[in-house]
Amino acid sequence: MQFTFPEEQQMLRELARRFADAELKPRAAQVDLEGEVSREVLNKATELGFMGVAFPEEYGGGGMGEVGYCIVMEELARGCMSTAVVIGGHESIGAMAIYLAGNDDQKERYLKPMARGELIGAFALTEPEAGSDAAAIKTVAEDKGDHFILNGQKTFITNGGLADVYSVFALTTPGAGTRGMSALIIEKDMPGFSAGKPERKMGIRGSHTTDLFFENVKVPKANLLGHRDRGFAVAMQTLDVGRLSLAAMCLGAAKEALDLSIKHAKERVQFGKPIGEQEAIKWMLADMATEIYALESATYRTAWMCDTGMPFTRESAICKLSASETVNRVVDKAVQIHGGMGYMSDYPIERMYRDARITPIFEGTNEIQRLIISGSVLKGGKY
Repeated sequence: MQFTFPEEQQMLRELARRFADAELKPRAAQVDLEGEVSREVLNKATELGFMGVAFPEEYGGGGMGEVGYCIVMEELARGCMSTAVVIGGHESIGAMAIYLAGNDDQKERYLKPMARGELIGAFALTEPEAGSDAAAIKTVAEDKGDHFILNGQKTFITNGGLADVYSVFALTTPGAGTRGMSALIIEKDMPGFSAGKPERKMGIRGSHTTDLFFENVKVPKANLLGHRDRGFAVAMQTLDVGRLSLAAMCLGAAKEALDLSIKHAKERVQFGKPIGEQEAIKWMLADMATEIYALESATYRTAWMCDTGMPFTRESAICKLSASETVNRVVDKAVQIHGGMGYMSDYPIERMYRDARITPIFEGTNEIQRLIISGSVLKGGKY
């Protein structure tokens, strides 16, 4: 087995790290305060190819696969979690649904410009009464011959109002549960479609999270993504990838929290010596490093599985569960190491603490991940 990244991926990491250091870290506090990731930053990410790095070159992407994409997301999250979430909502779930289930025409019309960063994407599954219970959605797409009429509401949608293209899930056969769900591609300018105002959130404040409203939206049959009544499978396959990229974001944020903690432990003097020489601080740093090492190994192994075409649903759930809980433990320890300064909003650790809290919730709660993992092992899934 090969445990090193090839030169091309190492160069990609350096490119993403320089971008994060130069463009994201200096703006992260402002993004958090103003609740907005600027178009200027997204345009620069586009110029560097980050908006489609995972997709094949034939679709306008960077051809770097899931491993390359995880590298980018890890580095972006070290700089600004909000920016990483915006790009993740666009690429790993919004555009990914079209890549996984779209036909040639849909990939030409939508995926190519999305991979080039000309169009921003979003993924719309969650509803007010259908969060973890995705099968309980009520949004309906009524068949009208050559088109559907879409009515309903989505909630907590990342990139809502910002995106140009939405992968939306609705019932085409009401009453059939998951067997009656279809995926549709919705454009922001379609009459009857609108987005609510951005929610005020604890963390990742720079990413727009809104409701979406569909009032008699006419959707051409050409915008049916995959097969009718097979949309639930599209959603689940897309979320497998999304959970993996979330793990990469958690990994990056955890590494940054550890780096800041090491720096502080070397500089902060108490009882006549740097606090890093105190046994209590050493133990916390050791625990942080240990969890990060395990998370990094699991994340990139699973990304490799994705790129090689192996099933990775269980492994993606493991990564998401482990990553989200790891980053919260790591950042909590980072606050403790920083003491009072870690609690002050003038320091990045305070923002990182708030940003991390969403990770056990979105992309499927950790309770759902435990159901996925336990269901797999009870069926006798091999490791």
